[in-house]
Amino acid sequence: MRTRLAFAVAVIPVLVLIAGLPFVNRPDPVVLGLPFLLLWIVGWVAVTPLFLGAAYLLAGGGDEPSPEGDRR
Repeated sequence: MRTRLAFAVAVIPVLVLIAGLPFVNRPDPVVLGLPFLLLWIVGWVAVTPLFLGAAYLLAGGGDEPSPEGDRR
């Protein structure tokens, strides 16, 4: 169950970037001197690591100890 949720969280940025393009591809809105489409893409590329980190934690990343044990 957690793996499916982690996969769903990891897929959100991909779907938003692909499915959202027809809705944000307009020449009129300009934000910070950038066309809104460019801002949309740059924003989602910047936010994607947060989604992937959440997916990693949801999948149980870092929960299991290494087979050799902790040798620090």
